[in-house]
Amino acid sequence: MATPTIPNGEEHFFNILYEGNGAGQRVGKFVPFTDNGTIDNSCIFNRADNATMTRTPSSAGTRTKFTVSVWVKLSSNFGTRRFIFYAAASGNNFSGIEISSNNRFRMYASDGSGSIDLDWSYNHPKDEPLLGIDEAPYPHEELDAWKNLSDEEKIEFDRHETAEVMSQFLHGEQGALLVASQLVSCAPTFNAKMYAASQTFDEARHVEVFNRYLQEKIGFHYPINPNLKALLDKILTDERWDLKFIGMQIIIEGLALAAFTNMKLSARDPLLKTLLHYVIRDEARHVTFGINYLEDFVKTLSPEEVEDRAQFAYEACVISRDRLINTKAMQKYLKMSDEEVREFQLGNGAMDQFRSFLFSRVMPNLKKIGLLTDSVRPKYEELGILEYEHAPSDFEIDWAEITKPLESSDQVKAESDAMLAEIVKAQEAANS
Repeated sequence: MATPTIPNGEEHFFNILYEGNGAGQRVGKFVPFTDNGTIDNSCIFNRADNATMTRTPSSAGTRTKFTVSVWVKLSSNFGTRRFIFYAAASGNNFSGIEISSNNRFRMYASDGSGSIDLDWSYNHPKDEPLLGIDEAPYPHEELDAWKNLSDEEKIEFDRHETAEVMSQFLHGEQGALLVASQLVSCAPTFNAKMYAASQTFDEARHVEVFNRYLQEKIGFHYPINPNLKALLDKILTDERWDLKFIGMQIIIEGLALAAFTNMKLSARDPLLKTLLHYVIRDEARHVTFGINYLEDFVKTLSPEEVEDRAQFAYEACVISRDRLINTKAMQKYLKMSDEEVREFQLGNGAMDQFRSFLFSRVMPNLKKIGLLTDSVRPKYEELGILEYEHAPSDFEIDWAEITKPLESSDQVKAESDAMLAEIVKAQEAANS
């Protein structure tokens, strides 16, 4: 197609410089972009063999600002994100220029590191809690010891309780990093080794973001829970690669999915909510791989070997259930002993229901891979978690979900609010 003829082309780019204020002023008569040819007196590209588009400011002013007006065509739309330019290597490694929700240009780049993807400049107000759901107060808020705390002490309690839980997340991810790195060498197939290598990178990123949030946004952390350490030591020291898969991919990662989701729903800090959402995306992929890989492997084992694995999984669940009881913050601020905190949490119906709910991401997966044998089923029923065996498993891989760009904080909040509303609605219906 021939180069277009533009009458009075010299009128389309004025020699006079006008500096805009961001409100969308028009400079000269605007010529829309065309790939059919160049237009005289428009912006100059490759001037003097320099591969940049240039415009020389006038002698007035600071000579550092000028306005450029362009037509753009969106490259790709992902939900509410509007990219003008988008380039992806794989997964979360991508870059682009997008038009933000307030119609401003935003340069965006992701190398898979939480340092780039998360807005670490945000600081949650010091007088507001990091966690809390208005429609569902925490059980300890009914205690007189809590009610007698000053507003400042309640905020301090919130920070310590959040730090205590997140510290266990951090220690769990450190353990997952070590186990994944072991699987790179001891997994029996090339595909399993390759996946373990990619998971090792994921776990390192999780360790980074959890540690950074604790250090920069809260300022302290708590030591590892003895029960969690016992489970990690068992997984790390066992020479059988499949027990490492079962303990990490099915039990610990499955519990983490539920625990991270619960904290994401209750997080008032948008940075924390988004951080958890991004980690959840990775963890879901880890669990799915473990199920798909172990299902076929378990079928090759003898009945005795299957029972051995089933018993190991049960013991890991028992340890993990005890791990969910964090006592330090309540001891410090509610003046309760370690035993009193345990009795309160174990005897509280809401807390017991929450602990059991966490296994909704574990029981169906154990059933899927064939480790809910007749010998261990009564034991799980005694724990009160066998009912979750019919919950949806994480077996199916949603490739569209896995490969899509990371959601914005606004998108994460909207999705979280919608999920929370559904949960509250279901609880109200159950209580009516």
